Amino acid sequence: MGSITLSELLPDLGTAMIETGIMVGISLVLALLLGLPLGFLLFLTRRNMLLENRVLNFIGGLLINFVRSLPFVILLILVIPLSMIVTGRSTGPIAATVPLAIASIAFYARLVETSLCEVNTGVIEASRALGASYWLIIKEVLFPEALAGLIRGFTVTAISLIGYSAMAGVVGGGGIGFLAINYGYYRYETGVMIITVILLILLVQSIQTTGDAVSNHIDRKKR
Repeated sequence: MGSITLSELLPDLGTAMIETGIMVGISLVLALLLGLPLGFLLFLTRRNMLLENRVLNFIGGLLINFVRSLPFVILLILVIPLSMIVTGRSTGPIAATVPLAIASIAFYARLVETSLCEVNTGVIEASRALGASYWLIIKEVLFPEALAGLIRGFTVTAISLIGYSAMAGVVGGGGIGFLAINYGYYRYETGVMIITVILLILLVQSIQTTGDAVSNHIDRKKR
């Protein structure tokens, strides 16, 4: 593996895994806490929906599209001042969670809206006809019906964040991406690059397998 041995790499590899876990974990929590309700809001304010509001829907959709249209590397640079304000630093895994969280919230919100659009509108109309409150419809109809899709969207978001976190390593965000760049690219340690790629593949595969299993289980329960 070149001039560095596996035993020498292990401490840095462990640190990189922890840093990646911090970046992805915090961003996923924020995506769930903020992206989920934002996605519901986008759906509910659509035309002929429970909280129809074209202005609010347009503004929300515009903001999400703006964030999603930016390449993540550009977003990393644009929000450096915000990262400084929020975390007190411009580099490192904690600072990188700011652009990662912004990207994940916008990304997951749109996936949530898409999942809700797949819910049979007849079920919603029937609930409204029976006099169910908006909150009851959201809690007992929309959420259960869209749950499998919401989990699939969350899985896709988690996998995308792993790729984004690796990209954050290019600008000093830490994590597996930083290890790959620092050793595999700048020091020409091909073995390090191969190990980091394998780790990322295994991580992505485990997340995808778990997400598919959970969502498929929910689909079977609905039948």
